[in-house]
Amino acid sequence: METLTLKQNQEDTHFLQHSENHSKKMLNNRPKIKKTLDASFSKASMEDCDQQSTHSGAVIGSNDDLLTEILLRLPVTSILRFKSVSKHWRLLLSDRHFTRRYDSFLKSPGLFAGNVYVPFDVENRGTPPFRSLEFYPDPRGIRIVQSCNGLLLCCSEQGSIGARKYYVFNPTTKQFAIIPSVPGGYKVRNTTCFMGLAFHQTDCPHYKLVCIRRLQPGMPLFQFQIYSSDTGEWKICTVTLDTHWSFFKKGVYWNGAIHWAPWYHNHFYFNIEAEQVQTLPLPVDMTSFNTMTMYFGESRGHLHLTVGVDPKGTSLHQNVYEMLSDHSGWFVKYQLQLHELWGAFPEMARSPYDFNVVDVVRGEKEEDTFIVLRISWKLIRYNVHDKSFRQMSDVIDHAFRKDPFAHRYIETLAYF
Repeated sequence: METLTLKQNQEDTHFLQHSENHSKKMLNNRPKIKKTLDASFSKASMEDCDQQSTHSGAVIGSNDDLLTEILLRLPVTSILRFKSVSKHWRLLLSDRHFTRRYDSFLKSPGLFAGNVYVPFDVENRGTPPFRSLEFYPDPRGIRIVQSCNGLLLCCSEQGSIGARKYYVFNPTTKQFAIIPSVPGGYKVRNTTCFMGLAFHQTDCPHYKLVCIRRLQPGMPLFQFQIYSSDTGEWKICTVTLDTHWSFFKKGVYWNGAIHWAPWYHNHFYFNIEAEQVQTLPLPVDMTSFNTMTMYFGESRGHLHLTVGVDPKGTSLHQNVYEMLSDHSGWFVKYQLQLHELWGAFPEMARSPYDFNVVDVVRGEKEEDTFIVLRISWKLIRYNVHDKSFRQMSDVIDHAFRKDPFAHRYIETLAYF
């Protein structure tokens, strides 16, 4: 961390003194209470208090370690506002060491249902990270493709695959980047089957994009390309994938790799560093062609998979699996018995059953873990431990109900 100059010290001390003086003014505006204190004693006490406050502000302003510990405990809105205090504070709050520590607390206040923000806490909604995806004037509109540890991968909402623009957007800092097109022209880009984002403050601080394209129309041979924000260039990988069972619709970045929701004929992941396609084990309940994944995603460093195991086919009994960190297998983390929700939400019993698991959110404490369910037009938060539930929202659009894939919002100070 760079040395604090005298001028910077004065700026920071002035800010801290200003905050203290503001607090004193608020106290002075309260109704006066008569006191029988000696006037000279009162004046001396106030002077001592002012000197102590000035000294405290100077100590904090000149000690980066102490200042950092205080700032790490503030909400992200305060961090962004405090960047304008001084040049020194801006450098301090933008330093990668600070942003990594701040992001390690992993604050996730809500999710995007389509492009609509829905907070997890209905009693403390806060301010949405954005009103609309208009950070760039794309005439075809913009939609969210994927959320990855605080960054959003977005693309043009309309138009052909080959004409799409792709963007990486940080909804916390409002920073965005336009991704260069895959080399080769429109015909090459029009063969794109998948585009996914990889980012993590620790193991992938420079975000990457993974593109999968079909080498020849109608042929089961696929090529992988990687874009790195560090180099600003696309790279063709030597590995190819030969499969008749291609399903690259939605990918999840976890543990250095892009994963796709496994099913009976298609269960693999792409290791980005090694540039290798590797097999993902199947859970014991996914041993038939008809077994399908209801949810697949990551939370607080854990990869989750939900599978319906009700013999009656109602999906009201589900196992939430967690992947071992070495990719060697799955184990049952939670067992969901959703029958008790029928009384509160009878629409669940419609045929076909009108609900989905939208998200699995691990709490900072294990007892705070919950899942998000879409039941008809509603979003429901359901605690997996105490079985309590409450409605988050009853306004979701038709597109999200048809394809209920949510994108979790995670606050991050990451800059690129």
